[in-house]
Amino acid sequence: MNCSSQKPGDERSLKTIVIPSDLAAAKEPEQAILREAKHNGFSEDAIFAIKLTLEEAITNAIKHGNKCDRTKKVTVRYAVDAHQVVICIRDEGTGFDPDAVPDPTRPERISLPNGRGILLMKAYMSEVTYRCNGTEIFLRKRNE
Repeated sequence: MNCSSQKPGDERSLKTIVIPSDLAAAKEPEQAILREAKHNGFSEDAIFAIKLTLEEAITNAIKHGNKCDRTKKVTVRYAVDAHQVVICIRDEGTGFDPDAVPDPTRPERISLPNGRGILLMKAYMSEVTYRCNGTEIFLRKRNE
């Protein structure tokens, strides 16, 4: 499936960092994006939200998407300016249906760890969209 038709806005100018499916490698794109967000005047609260979301999204791509297969890559594309941070994270997995993930706030699921990350990302970011059958997440944080 070609996902270019699903991309909101022009993403051709996004910077790209490709990392192996290794949690230690996730620090490289995280540090680059946070450094640019700070440079562009994002508040400490916004920086915290972006950091938490990046950790969750990249961890999900490595663990759930790529099944910790070190031969598979995670591609992080991003752009930062004074108005917004845009991030696209793609894994090489088979994808998933985010609507099929059970609601973690239901009483019978409160003690279970699954699904909280999606809820957290939606709470902290201005926009969260899953694309390409769930193999890519588009994130946007507007600078308030």
